[in-house]
Amino acid sequence: MDILRIALQVVLVLTSGFLILLILLHKGKGGGLSDMFGGGVSSSVGSSGVAERNLNRITVGFALVWFVVVVLLGLITKVDTGI
Repeated sequence: MDILRIALQVVLVLTSGFLILLILLHKGKGGGLSDMFGGGVSSSVGSSGVAERNLNRITVGFALVWFVVVVLLGLITKVDTGI
């Protein structure tokens, strides 16, 4: 169980980092921090609809993997502690 726990923790750290990067790559929708720092001007010129859709799909995929890993780590902890 220790090898599985370590492997899941490594996957959790990696997916967390990728999720942060992927979320930061998304185009601002207006009215937020991206507009405050001038992101509103560059976001209309930025990515196309296809690129944004693919970024959304990749982000959702990483989020699902992250969620499954969190649940599995919780189950392993529950089994190990005997709760």
